[in-house]
Amino acid sequence: MSTEAKAVTIVMVEDDEGHARLIEKNIRRAGVNNEIVPFTNGTEALEYIFGPDGTGAVSGSRSLLVLLDLNLPDMTGIDILERVKNNHHTKLTPVVVLTTTDDAREIQRCYDLGANVYITKPVDYESFANAIRQLGLFFSVMQVPETD
Repeated sequence: MSTEAKAVTIVMVEDDEGHARLIEKNIRRAGVNNEIVPFTNGTEALEYIFGPDGTGAVSGSRSLLVLLDLNLPDMTGIDILERVKNNHHTKLTPVVVLTTTDDAREIQRCYDLGANVYITKPVDYESFANAIRQLGLFFSVMQVPETD
């Protein structure tokens, strides 16, 4: 097993620019320096995740982490979550749901569909940083600085 982790690209699907900036700031404050690819709608995010041919094969060879808002202008985050988790190339891609909805049924539905973490906005910095760190431990998202 290789000790060299592939750099994880963070795919942020968030249509509110203010929220997107805040999320990015929180990610950076949590010490995560990975590339963030932002999308303001589900259509473009899905094109990126599944590639031009729509099969998802393009993501089979890359490490992605999806930060997903449920309320998007063109589709729901649930649709995206379902598509990511039902595709054999992308089903292991970690998905963090970030949304204003704290409806227990909605939360349960996201976990049933395979969401890894569900965070309610406005994002509490500590819980967000902890969630990102946990995923980091899990998926080598964190690029931990060398300690002497």
